[in-house]
Amino acid sequence: MRISKKRSIFLNQKYSLGRIMKKIGFIDYFLDEWHANNYPKFISEIAGDEFTVAYAYAEIDKPDGLTTDQWCEKFGVTRLNTIDEVIEKSDCIIVLSPDHPERHWDLCQKPLRSGKRVYVDKTFALQKDIAVKLVEIAEESDTPFFSSSALRFSTELVEVEKDNIVFVNSRGPGSFDTYSIHQIEPIVIMMGSAVRRIMSVGSGMYESMVIEFEGGRRAIMSHYGWTGVDFNMTVNYADGKTTLLPKMSDYFPSFMRALCDFFSTGDIKAKHDETVAIMGIIEAGNKALLTPGEWVAV
Repeated sequence: MRISKKRSIFLNQKYSLGRIMKKIGFIDYFLDEWHANNYPKFISEIAGDEFTVAYAYAEIDKPDGLTTDQWCEKFGVTRLNTIDEVIEKSDCIIVLSPDHPERHWDLCQKPLRSGKRVYVDKTFALQKDIAVKLVEIAEESDTPFFSSSALRFSTELVEVEKDNIVFVNSRGPGSFDTYSIHQIEPIVIMMGSAVRRIMSVGSGMYESMVIEFEGGRRAIMSHYGWTGVDFNMTVNYADGKTTLLPKMSDYFPSFMRALCDFFSTGDIKAKHDETVAIMGIIEAGNKALLTPGEWVAV
């Protein structure tokens, strides 16, 4: 049977190497934010025509920003009016709201019960008990999901030796409130999820924390605001060796590759116990900022 040229073009557009293009649905607090504005392009650059951001739902329009309709028109995405519709129509789901993680509890209720592959943007939760409950919902519903800072996938962190680390000194930009996860996640990846307590030891705007892990192993993480300091670490081992990670590179392209692989295979890229431990450190760290020099249990 001969296929017309027009039909052939249609088939080539719809299929990629025999695969139907998979549709990603966004669920957000409001859509006009950096991650929602950039993920469609990043995903396209990594996945080509295997994935597309097709649908979006937002709880509210961004104050003093693009409305949901304007955002969808700008990015060529179909607006849906309920989370249920996003779940029904999408092959896989991204729950965003990176700057308002307090909304994740509500926004994740249905996606994490859907059985479809879900990525929840950083920061997963601001309280450890909320993180535990969300993980339980997903596991009881057999919903594959993960949540992570993009820094998890930096070239230097992937390659560094992670056995027998006893001390880490980490530095980075921003403040603890919004950027702590980008230092805490690499620290937990290297030192494990058996964290005990945290203490605030910084001064003024220069927030610094000591994090103690099981066995007396410790990490120091410091924030330097927006002074031009980028993410870097010194990693020290029980045998006296030291490894310097002078920068964290290629983390967003590597993260996007990991995300698309997860959507393709279901291979979860961040262990749930690590995610829970990270949220516990963030919660305890916010308490520690109020009582400098005192240990706060995680």
